[in-house]
Amino acid sequence: MAQAARIQRSLLSLLNSDGKDHPVENTFALVTVVLGAIAAFTTLSPSLHLVSSWVGLVGIGTGLWGQFISSTTGERFLLIIGLGASGFGFFLGMAHGGLFGGVIG
Repeated sequence: MAQAARIQRSLLSLLNSDGKDHPVENTFALVTVVLGAIAAFTTLSPSLHLVSSWVGLVGIGTGLWGQFISSTTGERFLLIIGLGASGFGFFLGMAHGGLFGGVIG
């Protein structure tokens, strides 16, 4: 007998496209996107180079680890968006003064 397919339209259903829950992987994806957004938006003020460079560096680390353990395409999509924003914030933060802001070196 044919069954009606249920269509779920939420963020978690897009991330868990295989039907299984992935709380750790989803957390890494969302944290990477948030860190990337913070790193990218803090580059608008060059005086916040410490924030953008450190947050970008942490975002790159969480994004790479999230890519390593990701299970679905939705997770990988968010991770790549977050990695790009984190890299952008990190490199512009480095160009504006670096991780230590001239305190060391």
